[in-house]
Amino acid sequence: MHDHRQLFPGFPGGGQGAGGGFPGMPGFPGGGQGAPGSPPPSGGQGGQNQPPPGPPPNFQPQKTALQGAQGGPGTFAVDPGSIRRCLFRYTYIWLRRDAFWFYPVFVGRRSIAGWRWTGFTWVYFGIDLNNIESFTCV
Repeated sequence: MHDHRQLFPGFPGGGQGAGGGFPGMPGFPGGGQGAPGSPPPSGGQGGQNQPPPGPPPNFQPQKTALQGAQGGPGTFAVDPGSIRRCLFRYTYIWLRRDAFWFYPVFVGRRSIAGWRWTGFTWVYFGIDLNNIESFTCV
């Protein structure tokens, strides 16, 4: 019989995960209790669990071939180091079939989390860096 905690180390009761998840989610070292889609609990970097102070800029930046992604859209994943400079700044993100304003508050090795603008409000959101074609921060 297998111990499920060894098979799924990122789940509650399963010990320390390897990281790379979103803050406040199971398996994130030092994370608290958070429901999917909710911001991380208080603590950590200031302002992390608060949405941005206002709406994003009222324009859509022009997408260029080499913005953010190494080698151009669709070639490689966005490097965490390149998007880290956009922490706590209004950032425009292009996915394969979508584009939106984003306010990142966490950058992991393979994921990013923060606040996504819906057109009228901010919602907490996370995405895999492999899904980002390009980005720019202002």
